[in-house]
Amino acid sequence: MSTTAADSVGDDRLTTTEYRERLRELPPSAKLVAKVLEGESPLSQGQLAEESLLPDRTVRYALNRLEESDIVDSRYSFKDARKQVYFLRT
Repeated sequence: MSTTAADSVGDDRLTTTEYRERLRELPPSAKLVAKVLEGESPLSQGQLAEESLLPDRTVRYALNRLEESDIVDSRYSFKDARKQVYFLRT
């Protein structure tokens, strides 16, 4: 059985039910960051702090929790390769 690139991308995505179940167990800061990413994505840590009105440290904690739960993924920014941008896996 062969897998294509489209198949592997589909496997990484979360269903709405999985997304909501994983998010339910996380702290409020992580839920807020996820909500901001639902509206605009991808965003850097600084942009997330600005949009959510949370301190940088709190945003970093929230992103760590979201990454541990496989809700958020990251990649290097195309505009500035020194920065990472974050997006939902839904």
